[in-house]
Amino acid sequence: MSRGDREYRELMRPVLEGVRVIELAGIGPTPFCGMMLADHGAEVIRIDRPGGSDPLSQDQERDVLLRSRRTITLDLKEPESVEIVARLVETADGLIEGFRPGVVERLGLGPDAMMQRNRTLVYGRMTGWGQSGPLSALAGHDLNYISMSGCLAALGPEDRPPAPPLNLIGDYGGGGMLLAFGFVSALLAARTDGRGRVIDCAMADGSAALMAGMWSLKHNGMWDGERGENLLDGGAPFYACYECADGRFVAIGAIEAKFYSRFLEAVGLSGDPLFSAQHDRSKWPAMKERLSALFASAARSKWVAKLKPIDCCFTEVLTMDDAIGHEHNRVRESYCEADGFVQPRPAPRFERTTPVRPRMWRRDADREDLLAEIGAADPLRAISDRESSGAGH
Repeated sequence: MSRGDREYRELMRPVLEGVRVIELAGIGPTPFCGMMLADHGAEVIRIDRPGGSDPLSQDQERDVLLRSRRTITLDLKEPESVEIVARLVETADGLIEGFRPGVVERLGLGPDAMMQRNRTLVYGRMTGWGQSGPLSALAGHDLNYISMSGCLAALGPEDRPPAPPLNLIGDYGGGGMLLAFGFVSALLAARTDGRGRVIDCAMADGSAALMAGMWSLKHNGMWDGERGENLLDGGAPFYACYECADGRFVAIGAIEAKFYSRFLEAVGLSGDPLFSAQHDRSKWPAMKERLSALFASAARSKWVAKLKPIDCCFTEVLTMDDAIGHEHNRVRESYCEADGFVQPRPAPRFERTTPVRPRMWRRDADREDLLAEIGAADPLRAISDRESSGAGH
C-alpha cells in the first residue's frame, strides 16, 4: 500500500475507531448512548444479563438500539463474571452503565474499583435523577424525569393534559445523547491529562438543559402564556400542525416575516386584516380557526402542490413508514437496512469518513472471542463445576 493510500484510508476511518467501551446492559438511554458510539466506530462490548435486560421482553435481536455491538452474557451476581468485566475494563477507554446509584458498587464494578484498575477510564453513569439529591434512589421513567424539569408542562394542547413526547426528551435527547457527548468530552480530557473522569448524567438535568431556548424566550417576554398559547408550543397559528380533508396532516413553521408573507400569499390570505399583525396574540385563536377550516377544505396533496414549491417552511407530517419513501430521505439515504430490519442511518455524518454499516445484535455472539482475548475461562463452566461439586456432599 502506498503512502497516499495509507493516508487516504486513515482519513476515511470512522471518527471513534480505536475506542473501546464496555456497556453494562440496560434499557433506554444507556443503549442509545452505546448505539451512538458504535455508529461512529467505537468498539462497544455489551455485557448482557441472563434472560435479557428488557422488562418488556421484546425480541432484543430486533432492537435497533443494540446494533453494531460485540456481546457477551454474564451473570454479575457471580464473582467469576464480575472479574471478567473488570479485566475487560482494563483494556477499555470507558464504561457506561444505567443502574440506580449504589448498584454497581455492590456488584464490585463501581467507578472507584474500576479506576484503580484503569486510571484513564471514562466512567459514564446514566440515571433519571442523578447520583445525588432527595429523588436519586427512586424509580422513574422518561415521563417522570421530564415532568420535574418544566419540560412536560409545556407540551400538548391547552385543553388537554400534557402530552408525552414519546421518550425522546428524557431517554434519548437529554439522556443517551448527552451521555455520548459527555463520554467523548471526558475521553478528550483523559487523553490530555492522563486521568479518567466519572460522568454523572441525569435525564432530569438533561431535559432541563434542552429547555434553555425556552428560558431565553421567557426572559424576553415571548413565553409567558399557558401551554398551547406560546410561540413554539402550537399556540402560534404560523407554527402549528393542521389536518387536511383526507385526515392527513401538514406542518407550518413560517416564523420569519418573509416566510409568513409567502405562506399567506400562497393560501390567498395576504390581504386579510385578521392576519396582518403576525404576532398579535389576541388574534391567534381566530387565525388558527380560519387556517384549520382552510386546510380541512382540501386533501393534503393539494397543499403540497401549492406550498412545497414556494419555500415557506411547509412540510407534510409523515409517519415512520412514509418517511422511508420520501424523496429527500431516499436521496440522502437517511434510512438503511441491517439484517432485514429497516432503521435510521447513523448520524451525524462526517466528511471524508466511511460510515459504519449497522449490524443487528446477536446474543452472546462474541463470547468465545472476548474470553480468549483476556485469557479467561468461561464462568458458566466454573459455576457448573462448583454446583456439581456441591451436589456431591
